[in-house]
Amino acid sequence: MKYEELTFKIPVESASYREESDFVIRQIVSILDARETAGDNKIIINTNLKAGLPLKDINKIAGPMIEAWAFEVFAGISDDENNIYNLINAEAQERLDMADIILQFRKGSDVITGSVDVKATADDIPDSGKRPNITSFSRIRTAYVNDPDFMFIVLSIKHKVYSERNRATGLIDGIMEITDYRAYDLKYISDSDISYNPALGTGQIQVKDIHYVSFQHRTTWEMCQMLDKKFLHSKRRTFMDFYREAVKNKWLRE
Repeated sequence: MKYEELTFKIPVESASYREESDFVIRQIVSILDARETAGDNKIIINTNLKAGLPLKDINKIAGPMIEAWAFEVFAGISDDENNIYNLINAEAQERLDMADIILQFRKGSDVITGSVDVKATADDIPDSGKRPNITSFSRIRTAYVNDPDFMFIVLSIKHKVYSERNRATGLIDGIMEITDYRAYDLKYISDSDISYNPALGTGQIQVKDIHYVSFQHRTTWEMCQMLDKKFLHSKRRTFMDFYREAVKNKWLRE
């Protein structure tokens, strides 16, 4: 048996998917632009440490804090029923869920849902953010089969951390400042920028350098085929490994 001989379920996305994807990304970036303009792009960490936070270790906790900041930004917008971004719902997800935040926007009579994976990277560490794990191969492959319009957005947020004396307390505050951000639809990231790491479970889909990404538009089925190719080209995977996943996750027609 060969890959070409398998009878796959072919996911077909809506004709409006690309336009809706562009819309969601524009809205996300516009919301973050407004926060930067307003100066609301800092996380203040108050402690009772006279010498301040150990900055060499602060990036170990940056990810969860950046995720929490991003969620609060989006949730605050969605609470305003008259917000100009048409964001009607923001939900934080559990730790082991595929996405960190679910956002829903109204566009005309339609509601568009984006699953957002927040990736925090340090602006002052040269290799920070390179080749991050995005999601598992089988999980994202199955999501695209179950919902051809599944929209998985990678939100890359750069930050820098520094210390500043708090005039009121005399202690040193840690400042985590958002310095840059980019939002990408995983389905439109180019083949050359996506890699497959077989080390964990069914393997992790990675972005080679989240700071520098190029794009190509593809259909949901083309995305599935690209993911399959990455899996099958791994020296640690066999066709039978793939076939077992395809049967288990119901990627094949009966």
